[in-house]
Amino acid sequence: MKRTLLIIGCGDIALRAAPLLQAHYRLLGLCRRAENCRQLRSHGITPVSGDLDNSRSLAKLAGMAHAVLHLAPPPDHGRRDTRTANLLAALTKRSKTIGRMLPQQLVYISTSGVYGDCSGALIDETHPLNPQTERAMRRAAAERQVREWGQRNRVNVSILRVPGIYAADRLPLARLREGVPALLPEEDSYTNHIHADDLAGSVFAALRHAKPGRIYHVCDDSHLKMGEYLDLVADRFGLPHPPRIARAEVNGRISPGMLSFMRESRRLTNTRMKHELHVNLRYPTVAAGIAASAAISPESR
Repeated sequence: MKRTLLIIGCGDIALRAAPLLQAHYRLLGLCRRAENCRQLRSHGITPVSGDLDNSRSLAKLAGMAHAVLHLAPPPDHGRRDTRTANLLAALTKRSKTIGRMLPQQLVYISTSGVYGDCSGALIDETHPLNPQTERAMRRAAAERQVREWGQRNRVNVSILRVPGIYAADRLPLARLREGVPALLPEEDSYTNHIHADDLAGSVFAALRHAKPGRIYHVCDDSHLKMGEYLDLVADRFGLPHPPRIARAEVNGRISPGMLSFMRESRRLTNTRMKHELHVNLRYPTVAAGIAASAAISPESR
């Protein structure tokens, strides 16, 4: 009999991973909106109604699954992740009929933003956390909650720290068409990437091979600055390169959200992902992934 996997956050990555997961698990997916149930079923995921922002709606999750894949983002405000807190509380609750049946494993998808600015340094998973935006603080808080919960309840918990996700339908084409500037090369920040399909494969690999309490970077082999990434996309889609400006000129020309990413520079290692999770990247570089994306995107024709 297949083990049951409960997916929290049934977005693009979960749907990409579903074909890999179906061979090993019976898939359940938390679903907040009834109109999304049909889509989940079409991917072999049985919908379970519930809302991470409504703790009462999660009571049924106790004892439901052998493993949990937590892909849902935190709320968009504050420094805590109340959604993860609600999920963990629900998973821990006792049931009069089934007793206290905790999942055996939980994999949480976090972000490399928890490191903050590393001045372009090459870092591994042991690097200290230094979140510098509320968005990253919420992720760091969620990581702490998940790890402490796992230790307290003897559940095998693993964390995947993920950088910028891209795919054919997740490229900065609108930004390039609008002519939003990038930084001068000598002032630019390093950024890290992973193709959405490789992230889906890494999620599956983590459920099979991740060590308890372990953290993994899920990224490709590229070490590009943001402007270099934008130039690669522009070249593949026949668009002009973004204009380059100095950091002193960015105010009013780049959105605050984008500025927060441009203020942080780091390069991630992926040795642990490859050796321990046995991940073989389909797109080991951004150049390879963008070339494949351009080949299937109608916008490149």
